[in-house]
Amino acid sequence: MSIKLFSVEYDKVNERGTFSPGDVLSGRVTVVASKETKVKCLMVSAKGKAEVKWFDRDGQMTVLHRDEEKYFYLEHIILQDKNRGDGSEIVHQGRNRYPFTFEIPNIEMPSSYDGKWGRIAYDLQAQLTLSIWSIHKSKIEFPFLTKSEFPFASKSEMLIIGLQERQCATKISFHGSGKVTLRVTSEKMGLTQGETMQVWVEVTNSSNRTVTPKFFLCEKQMFVAQSEAIVHTNDIPFGTGESVSARSSRTISNVLRIPPQLSPTFFNCSIIKLEYTLKFTLGEPLRRDPDIKLPLVILLASSQPYHQKPKIVHGIDFATSNSANAI
Repeated sequence: MSIKLFSVEYDKVNERGTFSPGDVLSGRVTVVASKETKVKCLMVSAKGKAEVKWFDRDGQMTVLHRDEEKYFYLEHIILQDKNRGDGSEIVHQGRNRYPFTFEIPNIEMPSSYDGKWGRIAYDLQAQLTLSIWSIHKSKIEFPFLTKSEFPFASKSEMLIIGLQERQCATKISFHGSGKVTLRVTSEKMGLTQGETMQVWVEVTNSSNRTVTPKFFLCEKQMFVAQSEAIVHTNDIPFGTGESVSARSSRTISNVLRIPPQLSPTFFNCSIIKLEYTLKFTLGEPLRRDPDIKLPLVILLASSQPYHQKPKIVHGIDFATSNSANAI
């Protein structure tokens, strides 16, 4: 147990603390040893990939659905014994620092993301091999942002054109001898994280019940594994408008603010996709609750700091003869 500390860290390249295609990723591996120690290999790797996984029930069986999309794998050998096994390389007593540098491939890749049944992750992993029975590992994730201004454009080029255009939709629901007409207009379709938008809700209530408009932001996560897909939805309450009494009409104006911590819309990953809609309903009294959904595209705020905290694993000891698996 001569290795007292084994860790890997990286240097930030901007105020966000994020990396993008073509950036240089530099850092260091730190090894603290209580005495001079022979090592077989010291290496560090950088990788990026998307992975999805979920379970389904098929009769009495549980079926695993799993897939991954690999983006890059880079490896740098810092120390390696000359005869590949004689332990001729030395880590000196005390604190040892070993710098490294990678250049992230300048190709289109999706941003880091954590979803219900999948994630897109980029990480650094260092591995120190003393013997086939003693392997130390340390891993840290680094936040990654795509360079694509519109990572949803592959779904429809028309989305880009319509981002700043006003949207409008109408729906009629019948209840008893009356009907309720709901007409919703939104200021635009594309908003950045933390941005506000005005919406107008026109309610013509010809029924004998009071109705109350409610607003929701609907998040839709889609995960794909081979030919199977699964969807996770989440309705985020946006607020409640003024009630509209029976046999009356009212136009309600509300300002909705996009939560700054929400991930931007993206379709540029083949196995994970994220999109949003605005939903407007009239609450419980109606048997068939009319709802209107308008598409919403959330864009990355240019000055918005990255909210995901780096995940770090330090000084893990593995009694195994297997080296680190590449993605």
